[in-house]
Amino acid sequence: MKSNKGFKTVTGIILLIAMIGTPVAAGDLQHKLAEESTVEQILKRGVMRVGISTFVPWAMKDKTGKLIGFEIDVATRLAQDMGVKVDFIPTKWAGIIPALVTGKFDVIIGGMGVLPQRNLKINFSIPYDYTGMSMVAHKELAKGFSGIEAFNRPEVTLAVRLGSTAVTAAQKYIPLARLRMFDDEAQAYQELMNGRVHAVVGSAPTPASYALKYPDKLFLPLTETFTKEPIGFAVRKGDFDTLNFFNNWITFVTAEGWLKERKHFWFETREWESLVQ
Repeated sequence: MKSNKGFKTVTGIILLIAMIGTPVAAGDLQHKLAEESTVEQILKRGVMRVGISTFVPWAMKDKTGKLIGFEIDVATRLAQDMGVKVDFIPTKWAGIIPALVTGKFDVIIGGMGVLPQRNLKINFSIPYDYTGMSMVAHKELAKGFSGIEAFNRPEVTLAVRLGSTAVTAAQKYIPLARLRMFDDEAQAYQELMNGRVHAVVGSAPTPASYALKYPDKLFLPLTETFTKEPIGFAVRKGDFDTLNFFNNWITFVTAEGWLKERKHFWFETREWESLVQ
């Protein structure tokens, strides 16, 4: 009798495993996963919530207080192609990944570099842009400085944005310099304008734009960026349906030439400056 019960138990387990492997069960599981994906929730809600952090020219406010910039264009076009509205949620850079993980918004579209340590906490799309670290320096404090090695001294103070890849880049390539970290990038540049730091390390082309805007106070000590970083959309881990959609969207608008056109406008022209001044 005992052996008969054992046989029935084993048979039941085998049947259950077989059922899970059937096309019907697999289809049900696939449907459930799709329904739980962020992209499906966005479609049901009719709104895509986007985490951003303001910095020029990725995301900034114009004279009327409206958000404009490269990332704003990207997120707006993405929402339009999905047939939904977009809700931008400004967040301090140091806390933007925890805010994504806890569900404050659906995706980060904010010039976020794809880094291995970040990828342990979140998933990234394929790159939709590439950037690199540059520097802008104070003409008096950094007089005669040329090249990155000129700043690699203990008596040099650099301003960087807290939680950004500028911190990692400065620590790697300019390890002897002292770092002052700011929650807001505008604060870092204000410290430079006030002559309290020798230079600001930040993503191109922002340093160059400040040097052009304030040529009497600032200059570019480097002729090109000293790092290259892929930029991707950030989503919560395990959401492969959403990643698939975002990856295909990036591929499409890249092939279309739209991303190149928008990057040219925001990074290679000054046509937008009148909107913010």
